[in-house]
Amino acid sequence: MAEAGGGGRLVPRGSAVPFRPMSISEMLDGAIAAIRYSPRTVLGMSVAISTVVQVTGSVVAYYFIGRQASGEVTPRVLLRSVGAQATLAAVELVLTAFGILFLAGLLAPVLARTMFGLDISLGQAWSDVRARFGRLLLTAAVVIVASLAALALPILPFGLALAGNAHPALGVLSAMFGIPAGLALMVWMYVLLVQSVPTLVMERQGIGGALVRARRLSKGRWWRTFGTLLLAMLVTVFMGFFALRIPFLLAQLVFFGGSGSGSDQVLPALALDTVGRIVSWSVVLPFDAGVIALLYMDRRMRREGLDLDLATRPAPEGDEDFFSLWRPTAPARPADPYGPPAAHAPGAAYRQGTP
Repeated sequence: MAEAGGGGRLVPRGSAVPFRPMSISEMLDGAIAAIRYSPRTVLGMSVAISTVVQVTGSVVAYYFIGRQASGEVTPRVLLRSVGAQATLAAVELVLTAFGILFLAGLLAPVLARTMFGLDISLGQAWSDVRARFGRLLLTAAVVIVASLAALALPILPFGLALAGNAHPALGVLSAMFGIPAGLALMVWMYVLLVQSVPTLVMERQGIGGALVRARRLSKGRWWRTFGTLLLAMLVTVFMGFFALRIPFLLAQLVFFGGSGSGSDQVLPALALDTVGRIVSWSVVLPFDAGVIALLYMDRRMRREGLDLDLATRPAPEGDEDFFSLWRPTAPARPADPYGPPAAHAPGAAYRQGTP
C-alpha cells in the first residue's frame, strides 16, 4: 500500500509514473514504466484483448481472402484481392483502435495506483473496472462510431456522385475535397473524445457525462493531445509492424513463400500470422493505451490542480474511497467581503457528482 504522511495523507512515490504535470516525453516514458512496474497485470490484460482482436481480424481475413485464394494469378483475382485487402486493412484498423481505447480504460486505475506505489494485481485490476465493464465497451464503441461518422459525412457527396452516375468531374472534385476533409474531421473527433474512456472509469461517470467531460478536458489542448498520440502511434507502428513481427514474417516466407503455396496453405499461413500479430500487439498496445490514460491525468493536473488536490486529501481506506479521490471538485466560491472568510486551500472545495 502507499505510504501515508502526516494526518494519514497520501504520499505519491512517483518512481514509475510522475505525480505532476508531465511533458510529452515523460508521458511516453511513463507508459513504458507502468508496464515494467506491473508486467503481469498489464501484459495479461493486453494479451487477452490482443487475442480477441487479432483472432476476429483473422476470421474476417479468411472469409474475405482465404476462400478466394488460388494457385493461379489472373487480373480479375488480383483486383479482387486488392479490394479485399483494403477492406480487411480498414477492419483491422478499427478493431485495433477499439482495443486500444478499451485497454486504456482498463489501465487507467493501474496507472493511478502506480503513482502512489499501491499494489496492483490482475484481480485488483478486474475489480476496479468490473462495475464499469459494459459502459467501458460502449464508450469505446461510441468514440469509434463518432470518428467514423465524422469521416463518412464529407465523403458522402462522393459516394452519391458514384451511385448516381454523375459527371466524372463532379466525382473527382467531391473526392479531392471530401476525402481530406473526412480524414481531418475523423482525427479531430477522435482526439476530442479519446479522454472519455479513462474519465468513465476513474470518475465513475456515465457515458454521456464522460463524453462531455472529455470535450472540456481537451479544450485548449487539442494540438498537444494530437502530437502526443501521433508520437505514440509512430512508436507503436514501428514496433508492431516491423521490429516484433520480423521473426514471424521470416517464418512465413520460409514455410509458405514458395511457388507451390495454394489454397490448402492459406489457413496455416494465416494462423502463423495471427500468432505473430498477437505477440507483437500484446507488447505495444499497452504503450498506446497507457499514453491515453496519462494524457487524461496530465490534463487534470494542469487544468484542475489534481496533483495538489490529491496531496491534501486523506489516504483512501477502500476501492470506492480511492476512486472518490478522482471525482472532480468545484472550485471554492469567492469570499463574501461582509461574511466569514472562505476556505481556498486545495481539497477544501465541495464535491460535485458531475463536472
